[in-house]
Amino acid sequence: MDSLSIIGLIVGFGAIFAGQQLDGGHLDTILNAVAFLIVLGGTLGAVMLQTPFRTFMRALQMLKWVFIPPKQPLEATLDKIIEWNQIARKEGLFKLETVAILEDDLFTQKGLQLIADGASPEMIREVLENDLDIQEYRDIQSAKVFDAMGGYSPTIGIIGAVLGLIHVMGNLADPSSLGAGIAVAFIATIYGVAFANLLFLPIGNKLKALIDNRSHMQTMLIEGLIGVANGDNPRNIETRLQAYLN
Repeated sequence: MDSLSIIGLIVGFGAIFAGQQLDGGHLDTILNAVAFLIVLGGTLGAVMLQTPFRTFMRALQMLKWVFIPPKQPLEATLDKIIEWNQIARKEGLFKLETVAILEDDLFTQKGLQLIADGASPEMIREVLENDLDIQEYRDIQSAKVFDAMGGYSPTIGIIGAVLGLIHVMGNLADPSSLGAGIAVAFIATIYGVAFANLLFLPIGNKLKALIDNRSHMQTMLIEGLIGVANGDNPRNIETRLQAYLN
């Protein structure tokens, strides 16, 4: 669980609600279902229109990473690489096929299987780096879905504001109905800006940072597997990969 994301969410929205209270206002004055529907529904609709289905669904799957990020144990991965190297040097590269079956990560499985099959280090690097590039590109495109939501949200908020003002202008003869229209107008603008800057853009940036961290770990893994395939000394592999931990 990423406690920093939870704290950030609480601090961000809490500051707005606290400021509203300290300024003499009430929370119910900034809670408006109509404005919420306009901003959130309009933003989702715009993003769905521009995004391929698989990319959109992948973005929804990745959303949980903000609070439960994927494990990226660099130290544990380095220890595994050294262990694989020792197995390969003592029992032969083909023994890594058994090790690959026990690994949960498909990327790691593929690398170990390539070594066990006798693939050259150059081929192993080419295959794994190609997989890494494709995976990184796919996930970055999915993370950009939230960037797009952050771009559309303020504009949809302005649309909500205009709709509220249109409602006001159409009911000038009925003063009792003016308050609701004005409330929608201003609150929709607040929602649009707040959702963009407190939710959508931070989520997009957090996901891209996590993707970058994962790519960093997988790059270290590739270098380690190449060392195993070459039969390098375990100490040399560890020394070379220590830079990734720092």
